[in-house]
Amino acid sequence: MPTDAVSQTRGLSASRAAVVVAEDVWRTFPGQRGVRGLSMTVPEGTIFGLIGPSGSGKSTIVKLMLGMEAPERGQLRVLGVAPEGFDSALRRRMGYLPQSAAFYPELSMRHNLHLMASLYGMPSRSRFLPGRRARKARRRIADTLSFLDLEDRQKVRLSKASGGEQRRLGLAAALVHEPELLVLDEPTAGVDPLLRRRIWDRLETLRDAGTTVFVTTQYVEEAADCDLVGFLVDGRMVVVNSPSGLRSAAYGDAPPDGATFDDVFVTLLERYRAGTGDAADA
Repeated sequence: MPTDAVSQTRGLSASRAAVVVAEDVWRTFPGQRGVRGLSMTVPEGTIFGLIGPSGSGKSTIVKLMLGMEAPERGQLRVLGVAPEGFDSALRRRMGYLPQSAAFYPELSMRHNLHLMASLYGMPSRSRFLPGRRARKARRRIADTLSFLDLEDRQKVRLSKASGGEQRRLGLAAALVHEPELLVLDEPTAGVDPLLRRRIWDRLETLRDAGTTVFVTTQYVEEAADCDLVGFLVDGRMVVVNSPSGLRSAAYGDAPPDGATFDDVFVTLLERYRAGTGDAADA
């Protein structure tokens, strides 16, 4: 990797506190590659995109970060704490959107979000809750629906909502409690290009407000919207860099005319395969 590409990554990481730090983390499964030797740093107030082929280990990394899987070896700290030490207070500092979010189809989108908010200590209707706190929770729910362009659809029963609306509701549930770290597992999978752009616009707004966003994606071109990108292949992190640093890593100072991020990642993947052989044999 070119020296200038490395320095871009180090400069960004050095100027901000680390929200996620992984050092030589391993988690394997019988008959699967899992995650092997993962090292990465996610700086505060950035969008960190994790990109890789299907089955490369992206969702396993998410589960490790959330404490849903435990490392076999290595060190992992999220918000300064190893996942096995998470308590309810720390978990409220995080928001999570899984690939398939579970809601109540017979309830409206607004009522579903009220319910999700209550799980984060934000009940909007309770005789035991001071009126001021309940009003604050309701305002936050209304603001979140508006932020994701769901205000006019909030009374629609979830079973009648489109797939894109349901995906945005999942994102609303992940951020309604204003987390410091937002972990999104393929938030744009299966949605149309226009909605994908709207979701990324919202993620950039959150980043600009100080939220740290960790996002996995199957769409290589979304790397351009990230501050840092990790490229995962066969459970191994091949490279972590800025979008411009990735281009430099692939092509040096002379990228081909019209080279897309698809081309960048194909080049990096081919170089990795040529240098290491098929990782399945490792």
